[in-house]
Amino acid sequence: MAWVDLQPAWERARAQVADALASHLQAEGGIPERLRAAMAHSLLGGGKRLRPILLLWTMRAVARIPGRPADPARESAMMAACGLECLHTYSLIHDDLPAMDDDDLRRGRPSCHVAFDEATAILAGDALQALGFQWLAEASGPLAGRLVALVAAAVGPSGMAGGQQLDLDGEGEDLDAEAVERIHELKTGRLLAAALAAGGLLGGGNDVMVAGLAEAGIHLGLAFQGADDLLDLHGQAAALGKTPGKDSASGKATVIRSRGEAAAREWTEHHGRCGLELLRSLVGETDDAASLLALGEFLWRRES
Repeated sequence: MAWVDLQPAWERARAQVADALASHLQAEGGIPERLRAAMAHSLLGGGKRLRPILLLWTMRAVARIPGRPADPARESAMMAACGLECLHTYSLIHDDLPAMDDDDLRRGRPSCHVAFDEATAILAGDALQALGFQWLAEASGPLAGRLVALVAAAVGPSGMAGGQQLDLDGEGEDLDAEAVERIHELKTGRLLAAALAAGGLLGGGNDVMVAGLAEAGIHLGLAFQGADDLLDLHGQAAALGKTPGKDSASGKATVIRSRGEAAAREWTEHHGRCGLELLRSLVGETDDAASLLALGEFLWRRES
């Protein structure tokens, strides 16, 4: 499957994830009405659903490799995928806050703090973070401890949260290319890597397989962020679903700022190709791997 032919499979998967997110959130009792509305506003308000789909498609590709268990429990994997999306969404809510990136637009809609208020947005992010780990644990049975630890490391102080701190520290600074790459690896790459690694773990992959998937995810995450930096420079709000040009205007650490636009494109393609080839070497060229490989290519060739 070429990346340009990805759309139908991706749209089906997005719809399945959206339905599962709505169903699981509705099933959670005891949430105050305003908090539930704020959580739903951000969690159910569209988006690419890249991380849950990467988890699901990696699990399927790994499980179909000869010698791996076939047909792992689909419902459990979907719940784990929904947990991952909760964690991604919590990070977006907090990232948009006035104290962070101060963005009024997310996924083509008002950011959570704009649609509600800043305090409610903070609580919605906190609630989604906790709910994400709850769903990961409930979904994965005997693998719960490993899966939660894997994802927690990806979003915690030496992962996404640490990358966000370095990103804030670097605003307006003349950071070198290595420092910018480190920010992107932690802030973006680690969670994408966790999606692939979690899928491999749920699909029955051994430690070597899971580690290799995580490495592929780091490369693809860097390429994804490189594409994002380029889109921030040239993209339109309608396509991006967020305010274009803000990173450049606020002096954010971007690949373009540290390398220049031409070198940034080369850097993005280098990491995209490295990640894709490593992923292909791990999951092969089976029918079950085709959509995963196409999505891996989309991450850095995308236009929105």
